[in-house]
Amino acid sequence: MTALPKTKDLILEKEGSVLTIWFNRPEAKNSLSAEMVDEIHAVLDAAAHDKSLRTLIVRGKGDIFCAGGDIKGFKSGLQGGEPTEEDVAAGNRSFGDLMIKLNEQPQAVIILVEGAAIGGGLGLCCVGDVTIVTRSAKFRLSETSLGIPPAQIAPFVTERVGLTQARRLMLTGARFKGEEAVQYGIGHILAEDAADMETKCAEVLEQIALCAPGANAVTKSIVFEATRRPRPDALDFASRGFAACMLSDEGREGVAAFVEKRKPKWANE
Repeated sequence: MTALPKTKDLILEKEGSVLTIWFNRPEAKNSLSAEMVDEIHAVLDAAAHDKSLRTLIVRGKGDIFCAGGDIKGFKSGLQGGEPTEEDVAAGNRSFGDLMIKLNEQPQAVIILVEGAAIGGGLGLCCVGDVTIVTRSAKFRLSETSLGIPPAQIAPFVTERVGLTQARRLMLTGARFKGEEAVQYGIGHILAEDAADMETKCAEVLEQIALCAPGANAVTKSIVFEATRRPRPDALDFASRGFAACMLSDEGREGVAAFVEKRKPKWANE
Protein backbone atom coordinates (compact mmCIF):
# COMPACT_ATOMS: atom_id res chain seq x y z
CA MET A 1 0.00 0.00 0.00
CA THR A 2 1.36 3.42 -0.98
CA ALA A 3 1.66 5.97 1.83
CA LEU A 4 -0.76 8.86 1.44
CA PRO A 5 0.53 12.42 1.87
CA LYS A 6 -0.18 14.60 4.88
CA THR A 7 -2.96 17.09 4.14
CA LYS A 8 -4.35 20.22 5.78
CA ASP A 9 -7.39 21.05 3.67
CA LEU A 10 -8.39 17.46 2.92
CA ILE A 11 -9.49 14.61 5.17
CA LEU A 12 -8.52 11.16 3.88
CA GLU A 13 -10.38 8.05 5.00
CA LYS A 14 -9.34 4.63 3.71
CA GLU A 15 -11.66 1.69 4.26
CA GLY A 16 -10.63 -1.48 2.50
CA SER A 17 -10.25 -0.72 -1.21
CA VAL A 18 -12.05 2.65 -0.98
CA LEU A 19 -10.37 6.01 -0.33
CA THR A 20 -12.68 8.90 0.53
CA ILE A 21 -11.28 12.37 -0.12
CA TRP A 22 -13.15 15.01 1.86
CA PHE A 23 -12.80 18.69 0.98
CA ASN A 24 -12.38 20.25 4.41
CA ARG A 25 -12.74 24.01 4.12
CA PRO A 26 -16.41 24.34 5.10
CA GLU A 27 -15.85 27.86 6.41
CA ALA A 28 -14.96 28.81 2.80
CA LYS A 29 -17.66 26.56 1.27
CA ASN A 30 -14.89 24.14 0.32
CA SER A 31 -13.60 26.57 -2.31
CA LEU A 32 -10.44 25.43 -4.04
CA SER A 33 -7.37 27.31 -2.85
CA ALA A 34 -4.01 26.80 -4.56
CA GLU A 35 -2.84 24.83 -1.52
CA MET A 36 -5.89 22.59 -1.66
CA VAL A 37 -5.37 21.90 -5.36
CA ASP A 38 -1.75 20.95 -4.65
CA GLU A 39 -2.92 18.55 -1.94
CA ILE A 40 -5.44 16.90 -4.26
CA HIS A 41 -2.69 16.47 -6.88
CA ALA A 42 -0.48 14.76 -4.30
CA VAL A 43 -3.24 12.43 -3.11
CA LEU A 44 -4.21 11.42 -6.65
CA ASP A 45 -0.56 10.74 -7.53
CA ALA A 46 -0.16 8.50 -4.49
CA ALA A 47 -3.46 6.72 -5.06
CA ALA A 48 -2.70 6.05 -8.73
CA HIS A 49 0.15 3.75 -7.72
CA ASP A 50 -1.75 1.99 -4.92
CA LYS A 51 -2.98 -1.34 -6.28
CA SER A 52 -5.03 -1.93 -3.13
CA LEU A 53 -7.38 0.93 -4.06
CA ARG A 54 -10.29 0.27 -6.40
CA THR A 55 -12.41 3.35 -5.80
CA LEU A 56 -11.99 7.01 -4.87
CA ILE A 57 -14.92 8.95 -3.39
CA VAL A 58 -14.74 12.74 -3.56
CA ARG A 59 -17.09 14.80 -1.38
CA GLY A 60 -17.25 17.88 0.86
CA LYS A 61 -17.51 18.47 4.59
CA GLY A 62 -20.11 20.83 6.02
CA ASP A 63 -22.98 19.60 3.81
CA ILE A 64 -21.54 21.35 0.76
CA PHE A 65 -19.55 19.93 -2.11
CA CYS A 66 -17.50 22.80 -3.54
CA ALA A 67 -18.10 26.47 -4.32
CA GLY A 68 -15.41 26.56 -7.02
CA GLY A 69 -12.20 28.56 -7.04
CA ASP A 70 -11.11 30.57 -4.01
CA ILE A 71 -11.87 34.05 -5.37
CA LYS A 72 -11.25 35.73 -2.02
CA GLY A 73 -7.90 34.02 -1.74
CA PHE A 74 -6.95 35.12 -5.24
CA LYS A 75 -7.94 38.71 -4.46
CA SER A 76 -5.89 38.77 -1.25
CA GLY A 77 -2.94 37.44 -3.24
CA LEU A 78 -3.10 40.49 -5.46
CA GLN A 79 -2.18 42.65 -2.49
CA GLY A 80 1.37 41.40 -2.81
CA GLY A 81 1.69 43.02 -6.22
CA GLU A 82 -0.02 42.90 -9.60
CA PRO A 83 0.59 39.50 -11.24
CA THR A 84 1.43 39.23 -14.91
CA GLU A 85 -0.90 37.64 -17.43
CA GLU A 86 1.54 34.73 -17.62
CA ASP A 87 1.35 34.22 -13.84
CA VAL A 88 -2.45 34.15 -13.86
CA ALA A 89 -2.55 31.84 -16.88
CA ALA A 90 -0.14 29.40 -15.25
CA GLY A 91 -2.17 29.30 -12.05
CA ASN A 92 -5.37 28.74 -13.99
CA ARG A 93 -3.80 26.02 -16.12
CA SER A 94 -2.75 24.07 -13.02
CA PHE A 95 -6.41 23.41 -12.28
CA GLY A 96 -6.78 21.99 -15.78
CA ASP A 97 -4.03 19.51 -14.95
CA LEU A 98 -6.01 18.47 -11.88
CA MET A 99 -9.14 17.98 -13.97
CA ILE A 100 -7.24 15.76 -16.40
CA LYS A 101 -5.70 13.77 -13.57
CA LEU A 102 -8.98 13.14 -11.74
CA ASN A 103 -10.78 12.40 -15.01
CA GLU A 104 -8.25 9.73 -15.98
CA GLN A 105 -7.47 8.34 -12.52
CA PRO A 106 -7.05 4.54 -12.88
CA GLN A 107 -9.48 3.85 -10.05
CA ALA A 108 -13.23 4.30 -10.37
CA VAL A 109 -14.11 7.79 -9.12
CA ILE A 110 -17.42 8.50 -7.36
CA ILE A 111 -18.42 12.13 -6.79
CA LEU A 112 -21.00 12.76 -4.05
CA VAL A 113 -22.73 16.14 -4.26
CA GLU A 114 -24.88 17.80 -1.63
CA GLY A 115 -25.29 21.47 -0.80
CA ALA A 116 -23.76 23.25 -3.76
CA ALA A 117 -21.45 22.64 -6.70
CA ILE A 118 -20.60 26.00 -8.22
CA GLY A 119 -18.09 26.90 -10.95
CA GLY A 120 -15.09 24.62 -10.60
CA GLY A 121 -17.11 22.48 -8.21
CA LEU A 122 -19.57 21.79 -11.01
CA GLY A 123 -16.60 21.06 -13.26
CA LEU A 124 -15.39 18.40 -10.83
CA CYS A 125 -18.81 16.75 -10.98
CA CYS A 126 -18.24 16.27 -14.70
CA VAL A 127 -15.17 14.05 -14.28
CA GLY A 128 -16.71 11.49 -11.95
CA ASP A 129 -17.16 7.99 -13.34
CA VAL A 130 -20.29 7.94 -11.20
CA THR A 131 -21.70 11.22 -9.88
CA ILE A 132 -24.52 11.05 -7.33
CA VAL A 133 -26.38 14.26 -6.50
CA THR A 134 -29.06 15.07 -3.95
CA ARG A 135 -32.32 16.54 -5.18
CA SER A 136 -31.71 19.80 -3.28
CA ALA A 137 -28.08 20.25 -4.44
CA LYS A 138 -27.50 23.58 -6.18
CA PHE A 139 -25.50 24.01 -9.37
CA ARG A 140 -24.28 27.00 -11.33
CA LEU A 141 -21.51 27.99 -13.72
CA SER A 142 -21.03 31.39 -12.17
CA GLU A 143 -17.74 32.47 -13.76
CA THR A 144 -19.06 34.84 -16.42
CA SER A 145 -21.05 36.72 -13.75
CA LEU A 146 -17.66 37.46 -12.16
CA GLY A 147 -16.16 38.70 -15.42
CA ILE A 148 -14.10 35.59 -16.12
CA PRO A 149 -14.59 32.49 -18.31
CA PRO A 150 -14.97 28.91 -17.00
CA ALA A 151 -11.68 28.27 -18.73
CA GLN A 152 -10.27 24.97 -17.49
CA ILE A 153 -13.57 23.23 -16.86
CA ALA A 154 -15.16 24.21 -20.20
CA PRO A 155 -13.92 21.16 -22.17
CA PHE A 156 -15.06 18.74 -19.47
CA VAL A 157 -18.48 20.34 -19.01
CA THR A 158 -18.99 20.43 -22.77
CA GLU A 159 -18.01 16.78 -23.09
CA ARG A 160 -20.49 15.91 -20.35
CA VAL A 161 -23.57 17.93 -21.32
CA GLY A 162 -23.04 18.61 -25.03
CA LEU A 163 -22.18 21.80 -26.86
CA THR A 164 -25.59 23.44 -26.92
CA GLN A 165 -26.32 22.98 -23.21
CA ALA A 166 -22.77 23.98 -22.27
CA ARG A 167 -23.16 27.26 -24.12
CA ARG A 168 -26.47 28.00 -22.43
CA LEU A 169 -25.26 27.15 -18.93
CA MET A 170 -21.99 29.06 -19.28
CA LEU A 171 -23.37 32.18 -20.97
CA THR A 172 -26.37 32.61 -18.68
CA GLY A 173 -25.01 31.43 -15.34
CA ALA A 174 -28.30 29.54 -14.96
CA ARG A 175 -29.09 28.08 -11.55
CA PHE A 176 -30.48 24.57 -11.29
CA LYS A 177 -30.81 21.69 -8.83
CA GLY A 178 -30.15 17.98 -8.64
CA GLU A 179 -32.91 16.65 -10.86
CA GLU A 180 -31.91 18.95 -13.72
CA ALA A 181 -28.24 18.10 -13.17
CA VAL A 182 -29.09 14.45 -13.83
CA GLN A 183 -31.18 15.38 -16.87
CA TYR A 184 -28.21 17.32 -18.29
CA GLY A 185 -25.85 14.39 -17.63
CA ILE A 186 -23.77 16.17 -14.97
CA GLY A 187 -25.03 13.65 -12.43
CA HIS A 188 -25.83 10.00 -13.07
CA ILE A 189 -27.94 9.17 -10.04
CA LEU A 190 -30.44 11.33 -8.16
CA ALA A 191 -30.70 10.86 -4.38
CA GLU A 192 -33.61 12.19 -2.36
CA ASP A 193 -31.39 13.38 0.49
CA ALA A 194 -28.03 12.78 2.18
CA ALA A 195 -29.10 9.44 3.67
CA ASP A 196 -30.34 8.20 0.31
CA MET A 197 -27.07 9.35 -1.25
CA GLU A 198 -25.16 7.12 1.19
CA THR A 199 -27.40 4.18 0.28
CA LYS A 200 -26.97 4.70 -3.45
CA CYS A 201 -23.21 5.09 -3.03
CA ALA A 202 -23.06 1.77 -1.18
CA GLU A 203 -24.94 0.14 -4.07
CA VAL A 204 -22.44 1.52 -6.58
CA LEU A 205 -19.52 0.32 -4.47
CA GLU A 206 -21.02 -3.18 -4.51
CA GLN A 207 -21.18 -3.04 -8.29
CA ILE A 208 -17.59 -1.84 -8.61
CA ALA A 209 -16.44 -4.64 -6.29
CA LEU A 210 -17.57 -7.18 -8.90
CA CYS A 211 -15.29 -5.63 -11.52
CA ALA A 212 -11.60 -6.42 -11.76
CA PRO A 213 -9.60 -3.32 -10.76
CA GLY A 214 -6.95 -3.83 -13.44
CA ALA A 215 -9.57 -4.27 -16.14
CA ASN A 216 -11.35 -1.12 -14.95
CA ALA A 217 -8.12 0.87 -15.19
CA VAL A 218 -7.40 -0.39 -18.72
CA THR A 219 -11.02 0.23 -19.74
CA LYS A 220 -10.76 3.88 -18.66
CA SER A 221 -7.56 4.32 -20.65
CA ILE A 222 -9.21 2.80 -23.75
CA VAL A 223 -12.20 5.13 -23.42
CA PHE A 224 -10.01 8.23 -23.29
CA GLU A 225 -7.64 7.13 -26.05
CA ALA A 226 -10.71 6.59 -28.25
CA THR A 227 -11.37 10.33 -27.99
CA ARG A 228 -7.80 11.29 -28.91
CA ARG A 229 -6.68 8.88 -31.60
CA PRO A 230 -7.88 8.04 -35.10
CA ARG A 231 -10.21 5.03 -34.95
CA PRO A 232 -7.70 2.42 -36.23
CA ASP A 233 -5.06 3.62 -33.75
CA ALA A 234 -7.60 3.57 -30.92
CA LEU A 235 -8.57 0.01 -31.77
CA ASP A 236 -4.91 -1.02 -31.90
CA PHE A 237 -4.46 0.49 -28.44
CA ALA A 238 -7.57 -1.34 -27.21
CA SER A 239 -6.38 -4.68 -28.58
CA ARG A 240 -3.09 -4.39 -26.71
CA GLY A 241 -4.96 -3.55 -23.51
CA PHE A 242 -7.24 -6.53 -24.06
CA ALA A 243 -4.30 -8.87 -24.58
CA ALA A 244 -2.48 -7.61 -21.49
CA CYS A 245 -5.58 -8.12 -19.36
CA MET A 246 -6.42 -11.52 -20.85
CA LEU A 247 -2.92 -12.83 -20.10
CA SER A 248 -2.68 -11.26 -16.63
CA ASP A 249 -3.31 -13.09 -13.36
CA GLU A 250 -6.54 -11.12 -13.09
CA GLY A 251 -7.70 -12.20 -16.54
CA ARG A 252 -6.83 -15.83 -15.94
CA GLU A 253 -8.74 -15.73 -12.65
CA GLY A 254 -11.77 -14.15 -14.32
CA VAL A 255 -11.90 -16.83 -17.02
CA ALA A 256 -11.41 -19.62 -14.46
CA ALA A 257 -14.17 -18.22 -12.26
CA PHE A 258 -16.54 -18.06 -15.24
CA VAL A 259 -15.81 -21.67 -16.24
CA GLU A 260 -16.09 -22.89 -12.64
CA LYS A 261 -19.29 -20.86 -12.09
CA ARG A 262 -17.97 -18.99 -9.05
CA LYS A 263 -17.16 -15.43 -8.14
CA PRO A 264 -13.64 -14.27 -8.99
CA LYS A 265 -11.30 -13.69 -6.07
CA TRP A 266 -11.46 -9.89 -6.32
CA ALA A 267 -15.24 -9.97 -5.72
CA ASN A 268 -14.59 -11.51 -2.29
CA GLU A 269 -11.83 -9.16 -1.20
